[in-house]
Amino acid sequence: MRNLLLRLMYDGTAYHGWQVQPNGITVQETLQDAVEKILGKRENVTGCSRTDAGVHANDFCCNIRTENPIECYRLVGALNAVLPDDICVKSAEEVPFDFHARYNCTSKQYVYKVWNTNYKNPFLANKAWHYKNKLDEKFLNEQAQYFVGTYDFKAFCSSGSSVEDTVRTVKSFSVERKGDEVLFFVEADGFLYNMVRIMVGSLIEISENKIEKDKLIDIIKYGDRTFAGRTAPPQGLYLNKVRYGED
Repeated sequence: MRNLLLRLMYDGTAYHGWQVQPNGITVQETLQDAVEKILGKRENVTGCSRTDAGVHANDFCCNIRTENPIECYRLVGALNAVLPDDICVKSAEEVPFDFHARYNCTSKQYVYKVWNTNYKNPFLANKAWHYKNKLDEKFLNEQAQYFVGTYDFKAFCSSGSSVEDTVRTVKSFSVERKGDEVLFFVEADGFLYNMVRIMVGSLIEISENKIEKDKLIDIIKYGDRTFAGRTAPPQGLYLNKVRYGED
C-alpha cells in the first residue's frame, strides 16, 4: 500500500466547496471520479482543509492510499487528462504511510483579493470582491497586526461551526496593493469557519468607520461574533499555501 500526496489548484466557482455534499458537485467528488477512472478503483481522497462554495485554491493538498503501482509523474498527467479545466494536479509524490494531509499540516496561508476601483473587472467576476470605495492598504495593514498572535478567535467564526477549541495562532497578516487589487495575506496554524472572510470584512468595516480603529483586540477579547464585521463574499478567497514541517 502506498500513500500519495497530491498538490492541486482549482477555480471553485462551479463547486459546492471541497468536501463531498449530498446536494451539489464538489472538488473532492470530482477528483475521486478522476482517480477511479485512472486507477480502476474508487480510492478515498483526504483533503488538507475544507473550502466553502465559490472559494478557490492556488495550493491544496490531499493524500490517497492505493495499491496501484503507477508512477507519480504518470498519475499527474493521467489525472489532468480527465479532470475538468477548472481543476489541475500540480504534483504527486510518495509520502510515509502515516502522513495525513490535514493533521500533518503545520500552517496554511490564505489570500483574499479585492478589486478596488469604481468599475468592475469582467475577468475577475468570480475571482475577487469588487469593492468601489478607495482602500488605504497601509492603514489596513497596520490594523491587521492586531490579529497576529495566539488568541481565542470565537468572535471571527460563523455560527454553525461544531469546533470546540477556537484558539488559533495567526503567524502573519499583511495587506498590500498591486494596482487596483488589494490583497490580504494571512497565515495561521489553523482557521475557524469563515474566519478569514470575517477578518477581511472587519477590516473593511474599520475603513468605513463602522468599527473603531484599534478595536480589533477588544473584539477578540469579547469573543462575541456580533461585534466583528460582516463576512466578505467567498469569491475573493484563495487557499494560497499549505506547509508541512519545515516546508
